[in-house]
Amino acid sequence: MRIKSRNIITIIAVALFTALACTSGEKKVFRILTAGIRHESNTFIPYLTTADDFTILRGSDATQGRAWAGYLEDEGVEVIPTLHAIGGASGVVSKETYEAFRDEILEALRAAGSVDGIFLDMHGALHVEGYPDAQADFIKRIRKIAGEDVVIAASFDLHGNISREFIDGLNIVSAYRTAPHVDGEETRTRTVRLLVEALRNDFLPRTVHISIPILIPGEKGITGVEPLKSLYARLPEISGMAGLMDASIFVGMPWTDVPRAGMSVQVVARDDKYLPEARVQAEALANAIWEQRSNLRFDMPTASIDDAIKTALESQDTTVFITDSGDNVTAGAAGDGTLVLERLLAYKVPDAVLAGIVDPEAVEQCVTAGVGTTVNLSVGGKIDNVFSKPVEITGIVLRITREQPDSKQPDAVLQVDGVTLVLLSRHRAFTDPAHFRAVEIDPLKHKIVVVKEGYLFQALRDIAPRTIMALTPGFANQLMENLEYKHVRRPVFPLDPDMIWSANNLTHN
Repeated sequence: MRIKSRNIITIIAVALFTALACTSGEKKVFRILTAGIRHESNTFIPYLTTADDFTILRGSDATQGRAWAGYLEDEGVEVIPTLHAIGGASGVVSKETYEAFRDEILEALRAAGSVDGIFLDMHGALHVEGYPDAQADFIKRIRKIAGEDVVIAASFDLHGNISREFIDGLNIVSAYRTAPHVDGEETRTRTVRLLVEALRNDFLPRTVHISIPILIPGEKGITGVEPLKSLYARLPEISGMAGLMDASIFVGMPWTDVPRAGMSVQVVARDDKYLPEARVQAEALANAIWEQRSNLRFDMPTASIDDAIKTALESQDTTVFITDSGDNVTAGAAGDGTLVLERLLAYKVPDAVLAGIVDPEAVEQCVTAGVGTTVNLSVGGKIDNVFSKPVEITGIVLRITREQPDSKQPDAVLQVDGVTLVLLSRHRAFTDPAHFRAVEIDPLKHKIVVVKEGYLFQALRDIAPRTIMALTPGFANQLMENLEYKHVRRPVFPLDPDMIWSANNLTHN
């Protein structure tokens, strides 16, 4: 009897101590681990992406100067940064590369001990050699170590392809709300803010996910024009509803030929109690998107490359930007397509800039020859030998430049008849006036400016007097009916234009 009394006294003492601790005014210092594998994988490209194609940040390098990290520090959170691997759009990631990244993050999670939350900085369109869904694999392995009570929040590009298996491992999901993107850092900061909110209020959020069978290129998913403008405008309203925390629309990545490719919506409930309301809002949003599927169109004029050049030449006293959409580097295409160069030379265009063609071998030849030298080169068509072939040119080396002052790899600018041609040592796109300044070109002083994009990125939209998207062939072909899909779900719009679908008929998580 005395033993039982002693146990009761011990229990009461512990309870009193806990109560006093909770009312002492001291705030718990939450421990949040951060990591990420950010990549947009184009499965139509016949080469793999390796670790050399990523920017890899570890520890404080991953948080320095980042708004989201500054927010966490200001909130008194103990931040435990691990590996953040950041890649652009390119081919499928090699198995070896993914597993090295994944295993380093998992080992860091084990070494960190007990954590309250995890923030994942993702893209959402990661696809890995030999894995049906590497993102689902990633989160399942994290959960196995962290447990079910750790709150995991992830930020995404809205061009992610998200599966339910991936969502099931996450508590909080938040995606960009602009395309062209201008809110990446804002989204990451919003995501960690929601994570801290959940920890402080002892919420265990759940996310409702609805996959919508719509497969469109990002160029038909511009958020600043209708119908998506009004649909994205609903997201803050949904996020502010009682018991709800956030809402997202994913446009998806159509050049990733996987079953999960396509549009989707997510609504985050603060806990299980509010899941029914999150489901109601997710269904309504998904149905509204489905109703507008035929109105998802290009927001800029399109033409064949020949017609685009003719129109630009006829345009009076203004610079015309032409995007080489099939060789869109920002969608993972090779960047060494030569069709546009061929056509500019065939039309004897007197004043054009082509920025640029990826060809490190040709750049090296220009460096060896020197500025002012006339060179004979075979350029392009070496990576993309499906839609392009090398073009023989004769040009004058105008200058050798570097992307950044400390860049190891040079670029070369040549004059080839009336075309100012930029040759690049590495796979990258010209999306900002600063990229032209780096190669000492003022685009607005030229009649035609060609960039390897789909839609024109916002910084160039802001200066471009006129834009035409050339519907060129390539690994980022905008005409999806010309792509040889093997794995996307069917039926899917617009490949199956007469299909019938409703979010209300689905079984949700």
